[in-house]
Amino acid sequence: MSDEPGQEEAVQGAESTPPDAAELEARVADLEDRWRRALADLDNLRKRVSRDADRVRAEERARAAAEWLPVLDNLERALEHAEGDPPSIMEGLRAIRDQALDVLARLGFPRRDDAGTEFDPARHEAVATLAQEGVPEGTVLHVVRPAYGDGERQLRPALVVVAKEE
Repeated sequence: MSDEPGQEEAVQGAESTPPDAAELEARVADLEDRWRRALADLDNLRKRVSRDADRVRAEERARAAAEWLPVLDNLERALEHAEGDPPSIMEGLRAIRDQALDVLARLGFPRRDDAGTEFDPARHEAVATLAQEGVPEGTVLHVVRPAYGDGERQLRPALVVVAKEE
């Protein structure tokens, strides 16, 4: 006969008597039951994935917030001593800024120093242009507001002053 699976059964089924209505109804009922179970399984999967995603987001928010707690603690300490020695307050504030920069870097968003680099509209927003002798056009002369992040993972672009031709 044929090498195809199922074709032999179809040929034999054509030669035998057709199934009666009770057999067909049982088959339909079985298929409906399987279909309903598959729908229920899919619905349960959707709910589970949604719950898991919500849980992961909440855990990540908590982790990021926990990274900032030492920075807030140090800011509070600096404010408590604000009436003291101003130079030591400035030193403490610089240390807190450095700590905040470290937190951002650990979260995957390091501060970028773009001065002297070529202007890139994907990474920079030009707020001004300035003609400056000896500097190629399109070079970032000054960073007004720094950028944080690398490549596709960027919190915000840098606001920059860009060199133009004289």
